Amino acid sequence: MEQNNFFPPRDGVKLSELAQYLGAELADPENGDTLIRSVSPVSRAKAGDLCYIISRRSRAELETCRASAVLCEPAIRAAVPPHIPVLLSKNPHAAFAMAGGHLHPAALKPLATMSSTAEIAATAAVDPTARLEPGVIVEPLAVIGANAEIGHGTRIGAGALIGPGVKIGRDCTIAGGASVICALLGNGVIVHNGARIGQDGFGYAPGPRGMIKIVQIGRVIIQDNVEIGANTTIDRGTMDDTVVGEGTKIDNQVQIGHNVRIGRHCAIVSQVGIAGSAVIGNGVQIGGQTGINGHITIGDGVQIAAKSGVIHSIPAGERYGGIPARPLKDFLRESAEIMARASARAHKTGDQE
Repeated sequence: MEQNNFFPPRDGVKLSELAQYLGAELADPENGDTLIRSVSPVSRAKAGDLCYIISRRSRAELETCRASAVLCEPAIRAAVPPHIPVLLSKNPHAAFAMAGGHLHPAALKPLATMSSTAEIAATAAVDPTARLEPGVIVEPLAVIGANAEIGHGTRIGAGALIGPGVKIGRDCTIAGGASVICALLGNGVIVHNGARIGQDGFGYAPGPRGMIKIVQIGRVIIQDNVEIGANTTIDRGTMDDTVVGEGTKIDNQVQIGHNVRIGRHCAIVSQVGIAGSAVIGNGVQIGGQTGINGHITIGDGVQIAAKSGVIHSIPAGERYGGIPARPLKDFLRESAEIMARASARAHKTGDQE
């Protein structure tokens, strides 16, 4: 892939400066003045690029690699040819992520659509009772409702909707087409394009003439440094609040029901559905397309495999998978047994024929 104009390379950061920023060790200090402009995979790295490896299996590609530096663990330094400068890190994956953000800071948030220096676009609709701190940017066709409050350094994207009374902290990004109603957001929150936060939850009571809608009068509370993916939906609470804890990262197309409480620093992958009043602990990782039943508790540090169906509470620190979800080692053993039996039946049928 050729370099495009969406995220152009930097003028250059000295390798010695980058090593210091990453907390990495520059294997040969004589390479300290080498300039790094961008990040790249090993297969197409060129001069000015930084790439990283996590195993010796990349040795063949490295022989023809033109990168200006490679980031790796000390244990596999020998896999890097002598002509490529090396940065050593105990956690090269995390260090590479930091390097990418340092070299391409604009790519860490949804892109701005307005190049004008005006803070509030002429076509934006901002209610006169809304309170915006200096430095808030409001892009074209965005709507900000009555008594909303928005902190310094926050950007409201084109066509976004900020409902009445919503409070958004500082240095947030609400991308184009997103809507935030009945919600309080902390500092450093990122809401990607098309996300929906604070709409009423799915609550109905069966009655003699059909389903009777249950009012949803709670809020959504989003704590600091949460990131919410494109087209994800987070329902407001019925009477209590729906809460997403500090530092949690939510992928695209996730559904979070009313009254759900999610802890700090969780990772929730695309197409997960969390039913109402579920409680998710701190540091939980949930694989894609997992469904989580309502009114259950997922303990701190739990890891749930993709495509799982969680119908009961899970104790802290466990690894679960399958439908219904059960301890991962049990699920994997049962899957292996099923595969072995299927293979045996196939061989038996083949022998009979």
